[in-house]
Formats: sequence, C-alpha cells, structure tokens
Amino acid sequence: MSPDCKSTAESLSEWFSSEQGGYVLEREFAWFDKTVNDIFGYNAVQLGLPGQDFLRNSRIPLRFIGADQAGAAVRLCGDELPIATASLDLLLLPHVLEFGQQPHAILREAERVLMPEGSLLISGFNPHSLWGVYRALGRTSGYPWCGRFIALSRIKDWLALLGFEMAGGRFAVYAPPFHQRSWLERSDFMEAAGDRWWAVSGGVYFVHAIKRVPGMRLIKPKWNENLVRKLLPVAPKLNQPRSGCQSVEDDLDLRTKWKL
Repeated sequence: MSPDCKSTAESLSEWFSSEQGGYVLEREFAWFDKTVNDIFGYNAVQLGLPGQDFLRNSRIPLRFIGADQAGAAVRLCGDELPIATASLDLLLLPHVLEFGQQPHAILREAERVLMPEGSLLISGFNPHSLWGVYRALGRTSGYPWCGRFIALSRIKDWLALLGFEMAGGRFAVYAPPFHQRSWLERSDFMEAAGDRWWAVSGGVYFVHAIKRVPGMRLIKPKWNENLVRKLLPVAPKLNQPRSGCQSVEDDLDLRTKWKL
C-alpha cells in the first residue's frame, strides 16, 4: 500500500507500517527499549497496539499485551481492567489516552492496578508541535490525526491528582510530518538539535511516572511505669474508719446523754 493510502489508515498499527509511521515507530522503540530495561518486578502489561511489542526488552518475567483488538494476548478494555488491584510493577500506555473514549478512567485504572512504586510509561502525540499544527489545520481523517492530542501539561496534572510522580521522559520526532521517508531523513538534523533548541516541540512525548503511596509510622512513647503509677490519682477507699477524736459508738453515746 502506498504512503498516501496509509495516511488514511484505519488503525494506528496500520499507520505504523507506513513510511511516516515507521519513522515515528523507530524512535518509540528506542525510548521504550531503553526505559523498560531498567525497571524490575514480576508483572508487566502493555495496553493497546498488539502489533508492536514495546515490552520486548523488559527483564520482567511475566508480561503480556492486552487490547480490545485481535492479536492481543488478553482481550480487555482499558477503562475496566480485569487485573487485580496493586498487582503490576510496570504498565505501558502507548498512544492509548488520545484514542480512548475515557482517558481519565484509563488513568484511574492504571493507578489501581499498579503496585506502590510501580512504573507507568506513556507515549502521546504533542499538540504543540509541527504534527499538532498539521492536525489543527484540518487534517482529522485517518490515523493518527483522528485522535485527540492531549498536551503534556494536562497529562502531568492528571497524574499528579492520582498520586504519581514524574521520574523521567523526553520529546522526539522534531521533523515535519512528511509522508516520504527521504524527506524525513533529510530532516534528521532537526532531531539532533530539537532537544537543545526547541525541546518541548517534538511531535511525540514520552512520560515515565511512578505511583507514590505516602506511608506513616506511629511513634509511641515508652512510658516509665513507676512514674505513671505516681502520677495516677489514688482511688478513694470506702468504709474506712473515721480519723476523728471519736468513733461512731462514742458519737451515739453522746447523743443519748444529751437526750437525758
């Protein structure tokens, strides 16, 4: 299929097989391969894009791709994950939020299934870039242009509200959205200079966030038991004998005498 036909791809995986999409995919693999290699644990899941294994370089033993598409190891919906709470060490959301119907719900589910100190990796198209300008000029048919590009600042706000802390990230794909690979390669100088001269204008951004759960340890004082006994008030004792000059019997004798 020609690049022009791929520009109206019916899925993001199909668009990645085009010259334009392949240029983006190379940079996505480079970041995911490097990042997942430094994250350890027992369970990892990638949501969406079953045709692209971004977990291929992970050292986590149990990992799979879940998506509401054919080819996924597990069929699932991102906003209602059939995964136990606090059971994942790593969760990937490659371009899931901008093509999801409820991005807030997806992030809430991500926070639920991740363990404390678990890692969340996100990739998304940057609306404040040449790619975002191209879409804003009216190109909304086909992938990736039919998605809702979400600004990185908004993603950070959503993550902060859910208790995530930013641990890293970067921008990539500074070249204009040319369809031909030759024109994209001629723009490689923009990739080298992008991080230095226009660091927030890359066509794609990557986010590494960590789920933080604040803990609290109660510090109890070690009481001196002997001192506590001295400070406690003494309970009054009942039926104690009178400490006056006479007893009860003497008092009765006096009353009888005065009556007489």
